[in-house]
Amino acid sequence: MSQPSRAGVQGGAGSGFPERVGIAGSGTIACGVAACVAASGGEVVLWARSEESAQRARGRLAGAAPVTVETDLAALSESTLAIEAIREDLFLKRELLASLRGVLGAGAVMCTTTSSLKVSELAAASGETGRFFGLHVFNPVKRMELVEVCFPDEARDDVRARAQAFCAAIGKTAVEVPDEPGFVVNRLLFPYLFDAVRLLERTGMKPAEIDACMKLGASYPMGPLELLDLVGIDVAEAIGEALYADTADPAHRPPGRIKELVGEGRLGRKAGAGFYTYDRG
Repeated sequence: MSQPSRAGVQGGAGSGFPERVGIAGSGTIACGVAACVAASGGEVVLWARSEESAQRARGRLAGAAPVTVETDLAALSESTLAIEAIREDLFLKRELLASLRGVLGAGAVMCTTTSSLKVSELAAASGETGRFFGLHVFNPVKRMELVEVCFPDEARDDVRARAQAFCAAIGKTAVEVPDEPGFVVNRLLFPYLFDAVRLLERTGMKPAEIDACMKLGASYPMGPLELLDLVGIDVAEAIGEALYADTADPAHRPPGRIKELVGEGRLGRKAGAGFYTYDRG
């Protein structure tokens, strides 16, 4: 197969969109970002690690604006903005970012959708700290308005401007946040979510009872256990481990029930079961 052109031309032909987007990953967040880009008029190619993953992604994206799904990483070589959006695993992210560097053109910008890892560490793994940033989007991507953006110290001014322009192009509000594990939202949110799980463990209350208290008593749109199911129990565990990697205090680690659910494969909505069960038909 011939190598595609590596020219750093922004956007799709005549689209007016600021970047030609390549997404490395095929899960919920990756597909959500792809759908937002396509719906906003952008050209987007999504890379999946296997044909099985590619088929699942095509199913998720069915009915959305057109998205090209490929299994060859070189398919992202025309991208001017490459978004790493695989699961929250430091080793896998480092490995993928290093591989992306080998296929992207010199003018391309790279970013990660990490929700809990240090952006500076991932930027170093990419080998391109000057053209790298963190892009923390929220699930469901289509509905959530916020994007937390985070830059390593070496990020160039033009890269910072392109990050902000991309967020605006997909209709999101970008807030620059410090490079701390969990940034702002998860740093404040996950202690609350995990405390709800510990309350359930201690008292034997039903998930629906705890969620009802927070929805009706605090006017939250979703209860903490419903939210954990939406985030993904395995994702929540990974975020918790990353947030509190520097403490041995068990009170700050993901609760036992979280680990039990992961072991049982009850990973939340995406698996059809978590704290609740869901109709996947």
